[in-house]
Amino acid sequence: MGKDHLEKPKGVHRVASYQPVNSVLRSLDVLKVLNRYSVVSVNQIHQLTNLPKPTIVRLLETLIAAGYAVKDKNGRGYRVTSQVSELSCGFHGAPMAVEAGRPWSQKLTRELKWPAAIAVPDGNAVVVYDTTCGDSPMSPYHANIHKRLGLISMPLGRAYLAFCSPEEQRLTMQLLNSSTHPDSDLMNAPGLIEQLLSTSKTAQFSERVGGEANHVSSGVAVPIYDETRNKVLATIGITYYTTAVRRKEIVEIYVPRLQAAAAGIRETIIRLTSETGAAQANADHPVVL
Repeated sequence: MGKDHLEKPKGVHRVASYQPVNSVLRSLDVLKVLNRYSVVSVNQIHQLTNLPKPTIVRLLETLIAAGYAVKDKNGRGYRVTSQVSELSCGFHGAPMAVEAGRPWSQKLTRELKWPAAIAVPDGNAVVVYDTTCGDSPMSPYHANIHKRLGLISMPLGRAYLAFCSPEEQRLTMQLLNSSTHPDSDLMNAPGLIEQLLSTSKTAQFSERVGGEANHVSSGVAVPIYDETRNKVLATIGITYYTTAVRRKEIVEIYVPRLQAAAAGIRETIIRLTSETGAAQANADHPVVL
C-alpha cells in the first residue's frame, strides 16, 4: 500500500493567517485511511501515514468516541461507521448500505467459503466498497476494494443496471454511450446488452460464467433494493472458481442466500435510518428541564 492518497492536491496554494493544528491534520489522515480501506490495522495506518503508533491509537480512540470509527468485530482492525456521512453533503445512503451489509457478506463467506463483495453505483460503473476476500480460504482474486466494475459484464454492475428503475436505466445507458468506462468495448453490441439485462431481470439475479470470457472464476449478484424510493442502493455478490461449483448449487443455494442477505440488509438499513432519524429529532428538539 502506498501513501499517494494522502498527498495534497498539486497546484493548490493556500495562504493561511495561522499555522494549521497538527492534531486535526493527523486525525484527518487517519480518517482518510479508514475511509479508503474496508478494515485497517494500527500497523497499516502507521505504514501509510508515518504517524507513531501510540498517536494512532489515541486518534482512533477519539474517532471511536466521536462515533466515526469502530473496532472490527473479528479483531482485524478498525473501520468507519455510517456517521462519516455527516461529513459529506453528497451522501445518498450508500455507506449505510455497506455498513449494514458487512455482517451479511461475512456470514455468506463463513457459510459458503467463497468471497462476497458489496458494490455501490457510481455513474457509469459500480465501485466495490467492501469485500471478504481476506476471510475466504478459497478467494479467486486479490482484494479489489474501491475498484470500478462494469455495469454490463460484471454481476455486481449488472445487478444494478438490470434492476434499477426504467428511467434510471435509460439515463445510465445514455451515460454509458457517451463516456469511457470498464465496458466501453461492449457498447457496439446493443442487442447483447439488452439480452443480458433481460436475462438477469427474468432470473432475478445476474451472473458471469468464467468460461465464456476466458476467466477461471465466475460470479453471481443481486440488488440491494430500497422499495420506498424505488432505488437500487447497492449490490451484493459472490465469486467462485468456475469448475468448483455446479450450476444447480448456484441456483438452489447461492442465489437464495444472496437474496436473503439482500433482504436482511434492507431491514437493517430501515432500522439504522429510523434510529438516525430519532436521534436527529431529539437533537432538534432537546428536552428542557
